[in-house]
Amino acid sequence: MSVAAARFPALDPLARALIDGWQRDFPLVPRPFAHIAESLAADERLVLATLARLQRDGVVSRVGPVFRPGRVGASMLAAAAVPPARLERVAACVSSFAEVNHNYEREHRLNLWFVVTGPDRGAVEDVVRRIEARCGIEVLRLPMERDYHIDLAFPLWRGRGGGHAGVRRAGGGTVPPEEAALVAAVQGGIPLVPRPYTRVAEALGWAEARVVATLERWLADGVLSRFGIVVRHHELGWRANAMVVWDVADEVVDEVGARLAAHPAVTLCYRRPRVDGVWPYNLYCMVHGRERARVLAEVEALSRLVPPGTRREVLFSRRRFKQCGARYALPAAVPEANDACRA
Repeated sequence: MSVAAARFPALDPLARALIDGWQRDFPLVPRPFAHIAESLAADERLVLATLARLQRDGVVSRVGPVFRPGRVGASMLAAAAVPPARLERVAACVSSFAEVNHNYEREHRLNLWFVVTGPDRGAVEDVVRRIEARCGIEVLRLPMERDYHIDLAFPLWRGRGGGHAGVRRAGGGTVPPEEAALVAAVQGGIPLVPRPYTRVAEALGWAEARVVATLERWLADGVLSRFGIVVRHHELGWRANAMVVWDVADEVVDEVGARLAAHPAVTLCYRRPRVDGVWPYNLYCMVHGRERARVLAEVEALSRLVPPGTRREVLFSRRRFKQCGARYALPAAVPEANDACRA
């Protein structure tokens, strides 16, 4: 058990208020932490110190943007069947690639699941081929075809409410080449300083107003799914996390995906291609929970939202080998904004 997880029950009220209240809709104003402090009847310095401590302990990954898939760069979910005796060695090899941001063992014959990101699909495919050659595995490629709900922001203490209405942002915006430098500057999070957007602007040679306006437009256009505190749920006791995969008829998969995405237990939901003779599933959703039995009960509830007899499998996460934010561009010189990978 990590130090942060062991300390979970003792998280102070301010830490809980920050985590539950600011995973999205983070203030895009010159002094965002002062704005948050005022809303919580706290002090700006205490808010900054608390977030710095949570980040140092691994509870918070970063404060910043979460890019929607396909709006900047490219990513691919990949899986491999690795003999148990080789799993740790192969996982370490996969994790050694900077382009891999998530790497997990799951309960399945396909036991190693990881995500590769890069500036474009060609770059991602090149990384996957290098992983196959260097790590000695055959990789199942599962690119996203459509996202129905991609947002791991949910309250951890207040309850999840009745669904995700209003969470997903519309729009088909993408990031133009002249804004790639801002992607690089904020993909690892904004600096935990009183005027973070000024610090980012200075590093880029931009005006602060341009940084803020660009972030606002990315949110409005759907380039970002959210902007706020990004939490590591494992450190907070959410360890019974399952990826549920379904074999849904193609003609109704979008309808079923939308139904699953609206369920409050679902934290991620998306469509991926089948692989003939290897992998028959085309609809995925994630259910995060503290207790395995509760997650399995939620899966049974979700089963009532799909056509009767739909084949499914439940793949619980077993071990986390690597977790950090996606890297779509070369990092910019904002040294305080580091989202360190966790094992």
